[in-house]
Amino acid sequence: MDNGIGLHGTGLRGKVAVVTGGTRGVGAGIARAFVRAGAEVVVCARRPPEEPVEGVRFAPVDLRDAGTVRGFFGGLARVDVLVNNAGGTPYRMLADSEAERHARVLELNLTAPLTASLAAYEQLRRAKGSVVMIGSVSGSRPSPGSAAYGAAKAGLEHLARSMAVEWAPEVRVNTLVLGMVRTELSHLHYGGEEGVAAVSRTVPLGRLAEPLEVGAAAVFLASEAAAYISGASLLVHGGGERPAFLDAATANKES
Repeated sequence: MDNGIGLHGTGLRGKVAVVTGGTRGVGAGIARAFVRAGAEVVVCARRPPEEPVEGVRFAPVDLRDAGTVRGFFGGLARVDVLVNNAGGTPYRMLADSEAERHARVLELNLTAPLTASLAAYEQLRRAKGSVVMIGSVSGSRPSPGSAAYGAAKAGLEHLARSMAVEWAPEVRVNTLVLGMVRTELSHLHYGGEEGVAAVSRTVPLGRLAEPLEVGAAAVFLASEAAAYISGASLLVHGGGERPAFLDAATANKES
């Protein structure tokens, strides 16, 4: 979906943007947005994209293998932007699984972004570049069924703030805090198109975000327009969630 988003004039033309987990869904939208902004884009993930995107180069990388990650970044001539997008979790109640399984969720969603950021640090510092963390509203509210994921995203946002202080003024670090995004797998998460429609009605703007809209926000944080923004968290959630008490309350309701 195009949405008519214009991404020119961002100061990213000719710069190199690395997007982790950028082969599908949100990551693919982010990669496309940086291509439209004129950047050279490298996406890294364990598996290649099903449909290659023009202007995007793929590199096979297991982001949980620190040595492989260091080797990947060491092989790049320059890095101006790092978008730590790779992540995710299965639905899993805490007591239904061992701690080791939950720890793997923490590893992918928190440790891997730290590993990638450290591996890219020297190149980012030389380029006076920026890091964009992809966070989630799950990091700021209870997340039953994805508690380890929510904990990791809360930690990721805190990590970004601390990193922004430690790495200033050479490297800016910010977080996009995402709500629900419509991807090729949304119908599986929400029970078909009817489920997607029902979930969309809980969002004040009445719909889920599109991946390219997330990409546009990431481009903004990496662009010259955001040159004085660091250590910030930008909410991309369509207005959040309608408070449940508003529907539960009986006052001021039409009879």
